[in-house]
Amino acid sequence: MTQPVLGFVGLGQMGSRMALRLLEAGYSLVVCDRVEASVAPLVAAGARRAETPREVADLADVVLGSLPTPDVVRQVALGADGVLQGQRARRFIDLSTTGPRIAQQVGAAFAEAGRVALDAPVSGGITGAAAGRLAIMVSGPRDTFAEIEPVLAVLGKPFFCGEKAGQAQVLKLANNLLAAAALAISSEAIVMGVKAGLDPSLMCEVINASSGRNSATQDKFPRAIIPRSFDFGFATGLSHKDVRLCVDEAEAMGVPMVVGSAVRQMLAVTSATYGADSDFTSIAKVVEQWAGVEI
Repeated sequence: MTQPVLGFVGLGQMGSRMALRLLEAGYSLVVCDRVEASVAPLVAAGARRAETPREVADLADVVLGSLPTPDVVRQVALGADGVLQGQRARRFIDLSTTGPRIAQQVGAAFAEAGRVALDAPVSGGITGAAAGRLAIMVSGPRDTFAEIEPVLAVLGKPFFCGEKAGQAQVLKLANNLLAAAALAISSEAIVMGVKAGLDPSLMCEVINASSGRNSATQDKFPRAIIPRSFDFGFATGLSHKDVRLCVDEAEAMGVPMVVGSAVRQMLAVTSATYGADSDFTSIAKVVEQWAGVEI
């Protein structure tokens, strides 16, 4: 597919950056979000405004969505003013993290209408979204993946995970569980060291040269926890949602998640203490509070 008109629904921290990259790559873009302050900068940059996902799908060939929860994805894709009701778009690319069940529902509904939906959750955070360095996990018909791969390549590196709807979502949930688990256990380890009198920056340096290195000690602690900015760019509520979806899906599949359940509980406590909109690096503050020390 050469230079399709693209639509983009959901212009939050991730979506706005991805949409801007598509504009800068030369694509014609139609955008939609309930928050006007999110729409205006993209319209000023050359995008066309739409009031509903349905209107986006009336004007675009391919619609991409970056949305916060499974219920919102269902409404945007399948609701009365949803993408499926539009007359033009034949492809819907869901960049959200929703879990496989919603991906399967959306995929089946689009297939019944003679259209195609791909689940394509992304990883890499707002920095990766702005720089076009996201990891994009994609599942659905391989021929459709081949069609839209050039579009996704503007956003990062696409990985084809399989033709079964929801397979990419399973991989994304597994990834986000690992990221949250690394953050939780690293918080406990670093707080223990600080209480023993160790310097947290030295701890990270040694750990990163040793067998305990992980994404939290390599990135999140130096960038957001040790400087005490707690602004890595991913909300506690979203991390809690992702881990909850992962644990629930695993349980439905008969896969035990003992450690995953503990991570889910830690995120629930963090959300209750600091709010769902807090940065998920705030999990370290929970451990600090319990231990009576500050990193």
